[in-house]
Amino acid sequence: MMLAVLPTSGSVPPYYREVYQAISGRADERVQVQVFQRLLSRTDLPSAVQSQIADHVENNDGFLSKLSLYKGLALIALAQQGKQPSPKLLENCIQEFPKPQLGDPKGLQSLKMQPAQEDPLTVSQTLTKLLGRDTITIESIPEKKGLFLKHVEYQVTSQRFKISVYRRYSDFDVFHELMLQRFAYRMVPALPPKRMLKGVLTSTSEQEFIEGRRRALARFINLVARHPFFADDELLKTFLTFNGSDVQTRLRDSYKKMGDEFITCRLSTEAKEYLPADIQAQFASSRQLIRNIHSSFQKLRDRAETMAARSKENATDLLMFGKELSTLGTDSAPLPPLASSQSTWGSLRQSIKGLSVEFGLLADKAMQQGRREEDDVVEKLNLFLDLLQSYKDLCERHEKGVLHEHQRALQKYSVMKRQMMSAAVQPKEQVAVEQLESRIVQQENAIQTMELRNYFSLFCLHQETQLVFIYLPITSHILGAFVNSQVQGHREMGEVWSALHPKLSCLFGASNGLQSPPLSPK
Repeated sequence: MMLAVLPTSGSVPPYYREVYQAISGRADERVQVQVFQRLLSRTDLPSAVQSQIADHVENNDGFLSKLSLYKGLALIALAQQGKQPSPKLLENCIQEFPKPQLGDPKGLQSLKMQPAQEDPLTVSQTLTKLLGRDTITIESIPEKKGLFLKHVEYQVTSQRFKISVYRRYSDFDVFHELMLQRFAYRMVPALPPKRMLKGVLTSTSEQEFIEGRRRALARFINLVARHPFFADDELLKTFLTFNGSDVQTRLRDSYKKMGDEFITCRLSTEAKEYLPADIQAQFASSRQLIRNIHSSFQKLRDRAETMAARSKENATDLLMFGKELSTLGTDSAPLPPLASSQSTWGSLRQSIKGLSVEFGLLADKAMQQGRREEDDVVEKLNLFLDLLQSYKDLCERHEKGVLHEHQRALQKYSVMKRQMMSAAVQPKEQVAVEQLESRIVQQENAIQTMELRNYFSLFCLHQETQLVFIYLPITSHILGAFVNSQVQGHREMGEVWSALHPKLSCLFGASNGLQSPPLSPK
């Protein structure tokens, strides 16, 4: 092989040494295989030839020695001369090795730059990926005991795990509590409020409450299941898949085995190294922007709810309008003698009675429109608002929790130091001094841990802020759903109105002396 027959250093062109110095590592003076491959790519040699050269060059654990690089440079030069890059040609070479055409060696220094490694602080996700992680449906299954409603059970179905489990609100409550403990530095959405049900199942207010809570639980579990740092966690998997009799005990056992994220995350003690220098300024500006977005989306949701309610009210009005027409048309009271013999009320009455069917259909279409606006528009707005509220809650936890505890620990440490200085001035028992010293050491360790947790909290907060912005394109989904619901609703209503118009001909015929109204305004 060439390594055994390399001539003395005098036979190696100075260009070889310059290339080596340009692309070798500073620490171990070796050349990475990836760097040599980039060097080959610059030669514009056919890919088959490049592969042959790479096969002839020895490497050890992904690195080339100086002599291996020289061999590779010589083979490149031979190939550029149109020769077969064979080590046998080098064995017969008694003169200086040929010089490859690679340009200025200084221009090769960029080859040894490592590709930018993925920044652990960056959340590399898209809204499509997040929404595609899982879709979880929740259906209410009321459970009756006697005449009064005692519990509501939910059927929770995960598309990802392809399984259905049954959960009660208390199961969600325990799961939520443990998620907050495990992921205290991340956005854990809030649960809907718990309320004791006083009425019976047929009570309209109770049914509305149950449905509202079901929707809110569905939003909660979908946000959790799609969160990039929750999706593969054992707590979530247990909640969505465990079919045993006591899921709450299983959840608590799972948490005890893991602990909180600070303990299990390998980057928790290194978080400070990845934070940008202006992290506080970035946090402040992002928080204000998200606060403004939150306010605007709340107003959008309120308007959307009003429109959905208006559609349902319109449905009620149309239905009542039709019923009144039906009542008018079914009035069988005979016409009084004073009525003109030319009166057409008898025939008009029959026609009016028939119109109630169309108004019933219009009421049904309006009610469908209201439901579409609720399901497709209001729910999407509520989903994003739940996420924004969880971000607001997270910011408050960071400020009132980690930062506040850190400040209290520092104050306690300061008091201990003053006590220690006082003990040094005034003679005290040796045991008391040693105890104080031990407490000071423990407090120093506690402060160090709190500082690490503070940086990790900022690290997570920075990632959660990115997650909010990743969710922002959901605005286009919401607007698309809003426009589509309006187009569909107006088209369906228009078709019924158009079908109704010809039936008015008998009301505006020549016999009653009235003219039929035009189909469209002049």
